Amino acid sequence: MKIYKIVIPIFIISILLVPVVSADPTVVVDSYELTPSILMPGDTGILKLTIKNAETTNTIQSTSTIGSITTIRTDTDGATINNILIVPAIQGDSKIQAALNYKNVGELAPGSSIDVSFKIIVDKNIKEGVYFPVVRIDTDEVDVNFPILVTISNSSVDLIPTEVPSKISMSGSSELLFTAVNRIKTSVDNVIITPQNIDGVEITPSSIFLGTMEPFSTEDVRFSINPTEAGKKNLTFNISFLNGDNLHTDALNFSFETIEVLDVGSIFTSIPSSINKGSSARISLEVYNAKTESITGVLVIPETNAVLIPSQYFIGSMSPDDVFSASFDIYTDMLNFGNHAVEFRVVFKQGSEYYETTPINLTFSVISGEGASYQSSSDSGQSSPMSPGGDFLGTCLVIIVVLAVIVAVVLVFRWKKRRSG
Repeated sequence: MKIYKIVIPIFIISILLVPVVSADPTVVVDSYELTPSILMPGDTGILKLTIKNAETTNTIQSTSTIGSITTIRTDTDGATINNILIVPAIQGDSKIQAALNYKNVGELAPGSSIDVSFKIIVDKNIKEGVYFPVVRIDTDEVDVNFPILVTISNSSVDLIPTEVPSKISMSGSSELLFTAVNRIKTSVDNVIITPQNIDGVEITPSSIFLGTMEPFSTEDVRFSINPTEAGKKNLTFNISFLNGDNLHTDALNFSFETIEVLDVGSIFTSIPSSINKGSSARISLEVYNAKTESITGVLVIPETNAVLIPSQYFIGSMSPDDVFSASFDIYTDMLNFGNHAVEFRVVFKQGSEYYETTPINLTFSVISGEGASYQSSSDSGQSSPMSPGGDFLGTCLVIIVVLAVIVAVVLVFRWKKRRSG
């Protein structure tokens, strides 16, 4: 009996031992988030990527046969990530690019995911529009290219004059009303409005903090302006805000003229030109508020060496366009003959500040002649040589004496005429 020896070449065994891959691992960008969601020229943002091996079970089988025995081996196969980088989006000489890339990340098992973040940098001179930088993932099997949407906007937070007069009075303060508008399609934070200080103008408050503004939202802001000198002025209001961590500033410039026109003041409606010594007269005036806002603590204060009753006239609060009448009685008992002056000024409060108007004045003359004393009303009705009752009795006595003299003269004339006849 012959025995045959079977020799299997080694290269055939080697072929039988080569693994057979049943499926390639699949790496995908599962999700991404860009913060802030809209960037402006010169901004930086954070791009967060979630990268996943989408295969839930990725296996590799190897079969080996030795003699009459065949062995099949099954192993789980992960995806080996060699590099993760961002391919820049280019527009002319401008780019949207990442600050780094991730090398030799390692193996990502089936169904597993990892998070990576990139700092995205936008050039300052890039144009507004939509761009697509590409996420590239290099693996041992298949490279992945995934475009990322990046929106670049030139919109800003604007400050719009709502009620800003071209001419502002120097009497008291005037209110300026502006509207802040967020024109960006995303929210912004830390919005602050700040006026710049200029000579001859006092502005309160020194700044207004609006905080967060939602997309296309508006906020009204009010400033009080008090000019201290006349002339044309140029005023600037700065607007600052944060888009993500990026600080942006803008400015509103406007011009106005400060004028010496009284929008709170007084005018005479009745004044005496002369008053008899010892008599009294009435001075009447009207106080007006031509401002667009209310004022409080309104007080009319006279200044003179004559006696005025009342010594001050309190009005209190005045709404816009209000007019109030005020009257004073002036007495001349203590005045010398000749010309005398009376000055009236109006003081008022607006906000937390007090203001005083330019005074108005009149001149009157004290002339000869007896008049009523301002003290006579408290004399219990008794007449005095200075009183109207005393003057009347004195006049009657004089008339009686004159009539008696005339009658006596007539009687004497008739008696002499009879004797001569």
